[in-house]
Amino acid sequence: MAQGRPTKPLAMTAEEAEKLAMMARRPKSTQALALRAKIILHCHDGMLNRDVAAKLGITAATVCKWRERFRLHRIEGLIDEPRPGAPRTISDAKVEEVVTTTLESMPGNATHWSTRLMAEKSGLSQTSIVRIWHSFGLQPHRVENFKLSKDPQFVEKVRDIVGLYLDPPEHAVVLCVDEKSQVQALNRTQPILPLAPGAPARQTHDYERHGVTSLFAALDVASGVTIGNCYRRHRHQEFLRFLNEIEQNVPKQFDVHLVMDNYATHKVAKVRKWLLRHPRYQIHYTPTSASWLNLVERLFAEITERCVRRGSHTSVPQLQKALLGYIDQRNDNPKPFVWTASANLILGKVERFCQRILNSGH
Repeated sequence: MAQGRPTKPLAMTAEEAEKLAMMARRPKSTQALALRAKIILHCHDGMLNRDVAAKLGITAATVCKWRERFRLHRIEGLIDEPRPGAPRTISDAKVEEVVTTTLESMPGNATHWSTRLMAEKSGLSQTSIVRIWHSFGLQPHRVENFKLSKDPQFVEKVRDIVGLYLDPPEHAVVLCVDEKSQVQALNRTQPILPLAPGAPARQTHDYERHGVTSLFAALDVASGVTIGNCYRRHRHQEFLRFLNEIEQNVPKQFDVHLVMDNYATHKVAKVRKWLLRHPRYQIHYTPTSASWLNLVERLFAEITERCVRRGSHTSVPQLQKALLGYIDQRNDNPKPFVWTASANLILGKVERFCQRILNSGH
């Protein structure tokens, strides 16, 4: 049986093999370049061209092409040749100047660069600035907010609460408790125009205020079931009433772990006495300025998005009915919010962020 033409040896050096292996697994390598590197590595391991083609899902002709390109021109032969077309008009130095100016300076009488301001300063077209910013992932028009906790027990509290989420104790219920205070009953001054083909729903920008309410909620981390109620105010009296409601709803045979923030209402003397009278309750306070550790905040964000932001309510009772109705409907088919980040992952991100702030020069 014919075996075909014998292949010529590649004679690869250890340095070339290491570089090709890096190109094959490096996330930032283009798919084409990574594929070519894998072809050469498999050929160097002694695999036949047809076997390499079958393993990588390509044709034997493709394997032969890049094997020969590597044999003649080494690693440089795997890189695509420049495509035909007009030569570049923007030098690397000019691109570096735009990127450096964007990162290290501010325009006069403005808080951030725009494409027009940068085009005027650099002498390039606005389209060129857009392409350069896009290539380097620069978005001067965007800003994000952050807040670092100054709690001296931040690390201990993070490990404590995350441990509850990832490995809850047996024969116990973990409840995330908080209040969504000052929820306004707003009524648009004119009727809302419904959704129509080619047009979104529309509502007036102005509204009438009809009072406020406070939503108290306790989210069961394991099941996703929520105990909720609305009160006109959010003092310690209302919080005690809500604790009594939790006590009525949680079976007596379970211990109760409450995750809540450091709001003064949660720490008054009457609340502490209530907790002493109910020894099955254990309190886990989130670090100051770290409400994101409380999973009930995720529930509040969902309620705001689906029930409050686009709602129109003519009275506080109507708003309360909508809030509690949403919770009841959600409890009919509860879905827990699954916490996936470990304490080490969170603390590592905070550490890197702090280091970035220290090195920012501000």
